[in-house]
Amino acid sequence: MLDETARLLVHGYSWLPALRRDNGTGVAHTRVMGQRAVGLSGPDAVRFFYDEDHVQRRTAIPGLVQSTLFGHHAVHTLDGAAHRKRKGLFLQAMTRPDVADLVDHTAAAWDDAVTAWRPGQRVVLFDQAARVLTRGVCRWAGVPLADADTAPVARDLTAMVDGFATLGPRHWRARRARARREAWLADVLRRVREGRLETRPGSAVDVVARHRDADGEPLEPRLAAVELLNVVRPTAAVAWFVMFAGHALHRWPEHRERLRGGDRAFAEAFVHELRRFYPFAPFLGGRAVRDLHLRGEAIPRGSLVLLDVFGQNHDGDLWGDPYAFRPQRFLDRPIGAFELIPQGGGDPVTNHRCPGEPATIALLRTLVVRLADADYAVPSQDLTISLRRIPAMVRSRFVITPTEGRTAERTDWSEQAVTPAG
Repeated sequence: MLDETARLLVHGYSWLPALRRDNGTGVAHTRVMGQRAVGLSGPDAVRFFYDEDHVQRRTAIPGLVQSTLFGHHAVHTLDGAAHRKRKGLFLQAMTRPDVADLVDHTAAAWDDAVTAWRPGQRVVLFDQAARVLTRGVCRWAGVPLADADTAPVARDLTAMVDGFATLGPRHWRARRARARREAWLADVLRRVREGRLETRPGSAVDVVARHRDADGEPLEPRLAAVELLNVVRPTAAVAWFVMFAGHALHRWPEHRERLRGGDRAFAEAFVHELRRFYPFAPFLGGRAVRDLHLRGEAIPRGSLVLLDVFGQNHDGDLWGDPYAFRPQRFLDRPIGAFELIPQGGGDPVTNHRCPGEPATIALLRTLVVRLADADYAVPSQDLTISLRRIPAMVRSRFVITPTEGRTAERTDWSEQAVTPAG
C-alpha cells in the first residue's frame, strides 16, 4: 500500500471518507506516516473503537499533535486505570453545577463585549468569541487573567488548535503558543501549591493542583499545566462553532426568530446540528492491541485505527440528507452514544469521549441565542469553508458590523462561494 500522508494533507476531511467508499464494507486499508492504518465508521465501528480490549491510545497520538493540541503525557495518551484516574480530574471539574457556572461567566463576558460594540464597527466573530470564551473560562477556572492579557492568551489557545494538523507556519505558531502557556500555568500552579496564590476551592486550578495520579503522587508542575490547559483550551476552541453559528444564521436566517423566541429545545437541536454539519475533527486515532476483525475485514495488531468522525457525521444512512442543515432532525430523535461523534463516542466516564462535551453544548446553547438576538449586518466577504484545511475555518473568520435595529442588511448569498460541507 502506498503511504497516503501527502493525500491526507492535500484532501483534508474528504480523504478518509473517499478511501472508505472504495471498499464495499466501508473499511479502508491504507498507510499513514509510514504505518499501516485501517479507517472505520458507523455506530458499530465507534463501539469497536472505544473498547479498550480492541484499541488503545497510548502509542497512537503523534508527537506533532502532542506538541500542539494535547500536550505531552496528557490524559489523551493514557489507557486503562491510569486513564480513568487522570480523567477523574476532568470529571470532577465538569460537574453540572460547574458547567452552569462556566456558562454564566462566559455569558457575562459576551454581554460585556456586545455592550462595547458600536454601529459600523468591524467585528471578527471568531476572534471576538475566542476572547469571550477565554475570559469566561479563566474566570471560572480560577486562572488569574488581566484584561490586557485576554487577547494574547486567546490567540495562543486557538493557535494550539489551529496548528495541530499541518506542518507549516500554523504548526510552529501552535508549538510556541503551547510552550508559553504551559510555562504560564505551571507558574500559576506552583504559586497555588506554595500558598502564594489563593484560588476558589473546587475550581479547576484547585482540582488540578491537588490531583494525585494513579501512583499517588501529585502531577509535576509542567504536566499539571498540560492538564489545566486541557480544561481551558477546549473551551476557547468553542469559538470555531460560534463562528459557524454566525455562518449558519446568515445562510439559513429562518432559524434566527425561533432562537430569539426562547425555544430551548430548538436551541439545543441547533447546537447538535452545528456540531454534526460543520467540519472540526476529521478523525480520531488509536492502535489495535491484537489481531482483530470488523465486518469481515482484518485489522492487524499494532495498526493505526482511524475513526472517521467527519464521514460518520455526514453519513446518509444515519442522518438522511446529511448535507442539508436541518436542526429539526434532533427535535424528535434521541442521540445514541455511538451516533453523533464530533467529540467522540461512548461513555465519557469510562472511555476517551471528551468529558467537556456537556460544557460545549451548554456554552453554544447560550451563545447562539445571544448571537441570534444581536443586531448586525454581514458585509461582503469570503465566506468559503474549505474541506482541505484542518481544522476548517470560514476564510474571513466571519465579519459582522453591529447595527441599531432588527433590519440588519444581509449579503446577497448568491455572490458568495460557500461550501460548508462539501
